[in-house]
Amino acid sequence: MITQKTLTLFFFLLLSFYTFTSSATIEAEPAFGNPIDRKLLGQDKERTLSHFRFYWQDIVGGPNATSIPIVQPIPKFNTSSSFGLVRVIDNVLTIGPNLTSKVIGRAHGFYVSVSETELDLLMVESFVFYEGRYNGSTIDIVGRNVALNKVREIPVVGGSGVFRFAKGYAELRTLKFDAASGDTLVQYDVFVSHR
Repeated sequence: MITQKTLTLFFFLLLSFYTFTSSATIEAEPAFGNPIDRKLLGQDKERTLSHFRFYWQDIVGGPNATSIPIVQPIPKFNTSSSFGLVRVIDNVLTIGPNLTSKVIGRAHGFYVSVSETELDLLMVESFVFYEGRYNGSTIDIVGRNVALNKVREIPVVGGSGVFRFAKGYAELRTLKFDAASGDTLVQYDVFVSHR
């Protein structure tokens, strides 16, 4: 005959077993972020440090414009800073400073004038390369560009293809600005660590 004491002990053991298996199940579920084997992503190789120099041709006017305004400057702040201006770009990247130099890729992205007091741009660009082993690969940058400074630095935040897991920085130097047309020539020196 089952006594009250035996029944209580049975339910206690059953409840303990259920609690144990439930907590074991919860603990056994995978975490949101799990470590992975670096070899699965090709990361077992040594990283390469590369330097690229190319010329960013920003053509803002005429029939062959590569930089198009999407949002005009805010009238209240329509000063020399062009605060609020948003331009989308498809600029050519050339091997030399002349617009007729060999095209090695394009800069796709946009820039936004983000300061009320100075020509300070937020740059978001993906450099798409067409040449040699870099054909189809990209280097991506995002950062602040105080356009009137002699040298500016923008971080490399990633890439694709040969530049998967890229990191580094780009130094920008304005070589030419045409006040009448708004066209600009900028030398980019990109220092990038990649696989």
